[in-house]
Amino acid sequence: MNDLNDRIQQAHALYCRLTGQCVVLRMDRLLLWDQLFQAGFTETDLQKVIRYLQREIREGRRNVGALKLSNLLQLDRFEEDLNISRVQLYAPKPSPAPPPSRPPLNPQEEAASRQRAAQILAKFRSEHGM
Repeated sequence: MNDLNDRIQQAHALYCRLTGQCVVLRMDRLLLWDQLFQAGFTETDLQKVIRYLQREIREGRRNVGALKLSNLLQLDRFEEDLNISRVQLYAPKPSPAPPPSRPPLNPQEEAASRQRAAQILAKFRSEHGM
């Protein structure tokens, strides 16, 4: 238990140093730290989540309240923030370039094209009894 107590003391000191806060380590907070370590999280995970949250706060995507110890040490939130901090976002692949457009038809070509379409439509209608 002494090993775990030392570990909690060190992790709490790391939290205070990284966040610039001076938070008293009361019994309820000891239990939160204990649960975090019992769940298998490490001090490295703690540092990664804090740095991730600080970056998100600076970018305006998260509220500073995310760094409150009572929020940070909620196991579900901690795990989710840790996983998100590991996500690698890649720029979307550029969509293929559209085929080059053809120059507009001259009036004679346009008339011939319409006449062919009318012939195809007439043939279709006669074959299908329309």
